[in-house]
Amino acid sequence: MTIKTMTTASLAALILGSGTAMADTWRYAFEEALDEVQGVFAQKFKEEVEANSDHEVQLFPFGTLGESDNILEQTQSGILQFVNQSPGFTGALIPEAQVFFVPYLLPEDQDQLVSFFRNSETINNIFPELYAEQGLELLTMYPEGEVMLTTQEPVTSPEDLADTKVRVMTNPLLVESYKAFGATPTPLPWGEVYGGLQTGIIDGQENPAFFIESTNMYEVTDHITRLGHNNFTTALMANKDFYDGLPEEDQQVIQNATDAAFEHIIEYQQGLTQESLDKIMEAKPSMTITELTEEQRAPFRETAGEVEKTFLEIGGDRAQEVLDQMKADLEAAANS
Repeated sequence: MTIKTMTTASLAALILGSGTAMADTWRYAFEEALDEVQGVFAQKFKEEVEANSDHEVQLFPFGTLGESDNILEQTQSGILQFVNQSPGFTGALIPEAQVFFVPYLLPEDQDQLVSFFRNSETINNIFPELYAEQGLELLTMYPEGEVMLTTQEPVTSPEDLADTKVRVMTNPLLVESYKAFGATPTPLPWGEVYGGLQTGIIDGQENPAFFIESTNMYEVTDHITRLGHNNFTTALMANKDFYDGLPEEDQQVIQNATDAAFEHIIEYQQGLTQESLDKIMEAKPSMTITELTEEQRAPFRETAGEVEKTFLEIGGDRAQEVLDQMKADLEAAANS
């Protein structure tokens, strides 16, 4: 029996063991490897917590406890205290979080993007209420990098995506977004993507450059296209019962560690995209990297209105409020 197939109860027994040795250990799972963006964030969080309290933070990188849906369930049930996960996987649970998959909504300008994530009323006031309804304390959201499309054939227009099976996260709005782009969106667990590209089950996938490089996705695709359509967003959450039950000083330790990790990961990402693309080209000189011109992006950008309408239909009871406030937040970031 693998960890992926374990029941929640048996997994809890495995992690928790017996006795009180783990009483001051906080368990934190994330969707990437230890040396990738979420892992770097997690290590800084761990360092800050352990330097400023008697608690230990135990880290569980991707695959240790299963797929993304597994670690979210484990956090909701209290087996894990913290989980770092993209709204791409929580979108079905918290439909309003799918707003991050409306294409061309987030800015490409890095300073504007960081200002938005620091100061957003949507992130700081609306989303915590929505996450709390699902037993989660939203601690922060942060960007991981420009999303790029990797495919077997070059892409310069929506017509080039006709009949192209693009792997997407199990997120309804992301599915609609790629349909609007002209592709055939194919939800697939991350652990099956490399093999799916090898065997032709899928023809492409999207991720930031660092993840394309670190997971060797360039080995099984030939073209990288920079559509400029999105930036990968992720969120750090805690089990709400756990968090609410902590003394105020421990809650402050967590908030301080979260803030420090946020600033650290923003600095860490400076130059990371270009560095990752350079590594890809060094490993595979035949790879092409195409940044679409504004003229080439225009037909992709035109689909944003259609996807936005879909978001308002499937994005939950507060979809309009979330979209309106997010646009106001983005305008404020642009003028800051």
